[in-house]
Amino acid sequence: MCGIFGIVDLSNLPKVDESYIQRALDTMNHRGPDERGHHIHATEKVRVGLGHCRLSIIDLKTGRQPLFNEDKTIGIVFNGEIYNFQELREDLQKRGHLFSTCTDTEVIVHLYEEFGEKCLEKIRGMFAFGIWDSNKQELFLARDRVGKKPLFYFQGEDRILFASEMKALLEDEAIRKTIDPFAIDNYLSFLYVPSPRTIFKEIRKLPPAHYMVVHYANSSNNRIRIEGPFEYWDVKFKPERTLSESGWVERLDGLLRECVDIRLISDVPLGAFLSGGVDSSAVVAYMADRKKEPVLTNAIGFLEKAFDELEYARIVATKFSTDHHEYFVKPDALSILEKLVWHFDEPFADASAIPTYYVSQMARKNVTVAVSGDGGDEVFAGYIRRYSMSCLEATLRQALPLFLRRWMIRPISRVYPKGDYLPRWMRGKYMLMNLPRSPVEAYFRDMSCFLPEEKEKLYQKDFQKSLQSHNPMDHFESFFKKSEIEDHLSRIQYVDFKTYLPEDILVKVDRMSMANSLEVRSPLLDHKFIEFAATIPSNLKLNGKTSKYIFKKALENRLPENILYRGKQGFSIPVATWLRNELRDYAEDILFSDKAKRRDYFDYGYVEKIWNHHLKGFRDHSDQLWTLMMLELWHRSFMDHHG
Repeated sequence: MCGIFGIVDLSNLPKVDESYIQRALDTMNHRGPDERGHHIHATEKVRVGLGHCRLSIIDLKTGRQPLFNEDKTIGIVFNGEIYNFQELREDLQKRGHLFSTCTDTEVIVHLYEEFGEKCLEKIRGMFAFGIWDSNKQELFLARDRVGKKPLFYFQGEDRILFASEMKALLEDEAIRKTIDPFAIDNYLSFLYVPSPRTIFKEIRKLPPAHYMVVHYANSSNNRIRIEGPFEYWDVKFKPERTLSESGWVERLDGLLRECVDIRLISDVPLGAFLSGGVDSSAVVAYMADRKKEPVLTNAIGFLEKAFDELEYARIVATKFSTDHHEYFVKPDALSILEKLVWHFDEPFADASAIPTYYVSQMARKNVTVAVSGDGGDEVFAGYIRRYSMSCLEATLRQALPLFLRRWMIRPISRVYPKGDYLPRWMRGKYMLMNLPRSPVEAYFRDMSCFLPEEKEKLYQKDFQKSLQSHNPMDHFESFFKKSEIEDHLSRIQYVDFKTYLPEDILVKVDRMSMANSLEVRSPLLDHKFIEFAATIPSNLKLNGKTSKYIFKKALENRLPENILYRGKQGFSIPVATWLRNELRDYAEDILFSDKAKRRDYFDYGYVEKIWNHHLKGFRDHSDQLWTLMMLELWHRSFMDHHG
């Protein structure tokens, strides 16, 4: 893994400022502490600067970047891993291309030279890269299919900058840190800021599975011209119904073995995350088949029994005789919160980032690469409670006439007891309220932190006015419409593929692993594996009360029953309890400080109300309170102190 940076400038400056490149790379040194490289090029019309900080994984001696083709006309800075680079290299050599390194990076350069933008169709891996083509006077930016590797960019009239992290761009003081109120509104719904927006108006994220081309040749008035972003890949849910259950198991087993195998190529030590859940346990099982030495596994535990899965991780570690390591996360672990906020660049409120940071920190003591089970829940419908409830609502929505849902069920929902002490998925009132709504609105509410009616109480009037007619649900609705899938489970899986997976799960894993200079590989998110899983009928994913049904069937000969068929626990921390006890004073200081109140976003009478209700146990408002805390900590790091 690496940190990449680039600038292409049409201004009247004689050359790109080398010190700026170095400052940008300094902010991302954790992404690539092993080696630095940069390249500056200037002509009468255009000035180019490329920078790279490297975490050495493959070809430790000759893989320095930026890297060029034979005649130095095409240069690249690349972050990621290409798992089929060896076969691509052989084909390119047959086509006459000459290689000076053994890296996967050089393969991309020659692929682009040979196939242009269509090179993306041939790459199997995780990546974000920028290619400068001096012949065409073009910059080519691309990001991997699922969104494992980030890419931020700033577009001005006469220049464009890109980087792996937003803080690298902010080293340019000319980029204004103007907060986008729509981004805050989105964040309070989803816990993250969805692509292509960022928290700042002037900076954008390239969405997953997209590329863009920046043109300079024949430009008038020194202005740049951008084509894109263009989507080059999408998952299509098209169930294949001719295979038997045993046929699906056989195909799944073979493809998963392949996806794990190709991720074991490394010139540095490699291990695995092991939570004790099905996905990480499956990955460890396949790794144990292939590795001659014991697999090095890393697990996180909690003193609070309801959140601790170490006993299950130990069962798997014992079965496969792994070199197993454990770490307990305690409330004082939150002393690193400000550090984590800095690494995320934007407000981010998934509290499971904390154990992800610690398991990455623990793994990095022994390995440079860790293999994970990320993606299994999205690929095989593992979110049993959420998916089951949403599918039940969809069935009832179809069975009950619209007039009945609107004129009978809606009034009942208003007087039905709340049951606030129960999880949302168990509240009958919540389901009754969802039935009169459209499928997209119901699922949006399922996935929201602050609901629209709660935001009306939370926002100050002036901030509410600044949002105009903005509606975070539009983000979900665009993917509901695009999916063109009749099957409800597949449709909400598709929405999760486009929202929750790339914007929450993969952001969390990338930032927390890179904070520790650790590369993480995810076999279950191989694009060929995703495409295969999208052809499996929904009833073989969510089968009655069994989630990941066919995946578990394929693993029955490898994993114990108490690993495969126990209830899903999830990778989270006991925030609700900690806020009422050990972290109470800390949280109050963040939430109700004078600094926080001067932001002019929120009605602090409402914030005090939900805080007091949480402390007294009337309701669990931990998600909402944590979201507000992380927003305030972000302001302190990036608006009060940064730059």
